[in-house]
Amino acid sequence: MPLLYYSDDDPEQDFDDLAGDPADALAVWRGECARSREIVAGASLDDTGLRRQTGEPISLRRVLLMMITGYARHAGQADLLRERIDGATGE
Repeated sequence: MPLLYYSDDDPEQDFDDLAGDPADALAVWRGECARSREIVAGASLDDTGLRRQTGEPISLRRVLLMMITGYARHAGQADLLRERIDGATGE
């Protein structure tokens, strides 16, 4: 899978380049989620790929666990930011 916001010339562009339309970014994200679901649906949790950084094998199960924990951490951070903005809590 190609990296959408990375190049060897600008490896930090996914964090540094804030130009663009948020609606377009959301559409790209939704498209990437849909494509990921297609890939996972056609695979076994024990299937392996190679880590981009090290070339070592990694199972789909491990990748999904890493994604779930990452989303959970960031969702909590986003909720704290939202609470600071609007004062509402999730009680």
